[in-house]
Amino acid sequence: MIKRNAVIIGAAGRDFHNFNTFFRENEQYNVVAFTAAQIPDIDGRMYPSELAGRLYPNGIPIYQEQDLPSLIKDLKVDDCVFSYSDVPYLRVMAMSALVNANGANFMLLGPKDTMIKSTKPVIAVVATRTGCGKSQTSRKVVEYLMAKGLKVVAVRHPMPYGNLVEQKVQRFAKVEDLKKHKCTVEEMEEYEPHVVRGNVIYAGVDYEAILRAAENDPDGCDVILWDGGNNDFAFYKPDLTITVADPHRPGNELSYYPGEVNLRMADAVVINKMDSASPEGIQTVRESIRKVNPNAIVVDAASPIQVDKPELIRGKRCLIVEDGPTLTHGEMKIGAGTVAARKFGASQEVDARPYLVGKLKETYEIYPNIGCVLPAMGYGEQQLHDLEKTINSTDCDTVIIGTPIDLQRIIDIKKPCARVFYDLAEIGKPDLDGVLSEFVASRVGVKMASK
Repeated sequence: MIKRNAVIIGAAGRDFHNFNTFFRENEQYNVVAFTAAQIPDIDGRMYPSELAGRLYPNGIPIYQEQDLPSLIKDLKVDDCVFSYSDVPYLRVMAMSALVNANGANFMLLGPKDTMIKSTKPVIAVVATRTGCGKSQTSRKVVEYLMAKGLKVVAVRHPMPYGNLVEQKVQRFAKVEDLKKHKCTVEEMEEYEPHVVRGNVIYAGVDYEAILRAAENDPDGCDVILWDGGNNDFAFYKPDLTITVADPHRPGNELSYYPGEVNLRMADAVVINKMDSASPEGIQTVRESIRKVNPNAIVVDAASPIQVDKPELIRGKRCLIVEDGPTLTHGEMKIGAGTVAARKFGASQEVDARPYLVGKLKETYEIYPNIGCVLPAMGYGEQQLHDLEKTINSTDCDTVIIGTPIDLQRIIDIKKPCARVFYDLAEIGKPDLDGVLSEFVASRVGVKMASK
């Protein structure tokens, strides 16, 4: 049998999962390379032999995505598998055109070949775009389930930017585990809110091994919560899918891959941020849901903000620091920090761009439409150093921290700081408690009774 040569086009997440579930033991294919995009400094690595399996004793090299045309020709590639998320349809098809023009097939893998079945009930929280509010929705789901007496183990979409072998299966049960696993800022932003609320969260690289560990967690497990990343669809076969949509980016729910997949697969759709979105944006999202998934339960919700020191904002010149991925490939112009600046009367939203140093300059070159807000890029020590230096060099009165974690804990900010907090707040009925009560009665109750 002649094997087909394949390249997996990725960004250190879905690409590794697609390999593990579809290609790792597949004798019909020879994966000759991964390519890397979106996340800085992840090319030039190897997907290690310890994770790649018996068919790949030397591991698999990871190249820059810009090398794809030459890789197709030099490695005699038959198939290129697009494997990352939060990408406009125009870009997906432009990638298809590039691949086809160089002689290879363009592939997209779907749920049937990539979703893993759990022995426990699974709830998936996913979204139509990065930055819709999955994290606060996941936290709300956990709170409701814990109030019903259930043990919830969360599993987070991958962010493996370090040693992949060491990151095969990661368990976070206490804040100290974040340091133990050498987490980046992006990872801490996602893991820490779960840990401080008292529930365990898993992440890593090999999501079948992660799932089996989660199912048998030493603290117990009644329900698996898939806490999604970007707008990717779940790695596990869900019994309930909750999709979060953002009326600040109306229409994106039908024009970004694979966000529309999540919208079409949803059992319930949360329209978030209704407190700060326009009526027209909200109505566009409602019409999109009605068009592609009219049977979904629609939950109206807001993300009301709180600020620990509002007196540091009123009348002050404020530098706003927001969640990195939401501003970069999420393409959001404002986040919680900006909402806080305007709500509490900042005299000026200070432009960070004149003060950028190091790798943050590169970020703005890749994503020139970020604007004056500063993304909290912290994928490595150099980026953290550059973030700290940029903040401290900026001529401002106050730093508004709009990130899910307190940046003051990990970098030395020498300016007054006001921190923004936000949680999901449902508006009226139906609400998530109703959706989850029905789910528990129909799915969890049966499986718990059989234990």
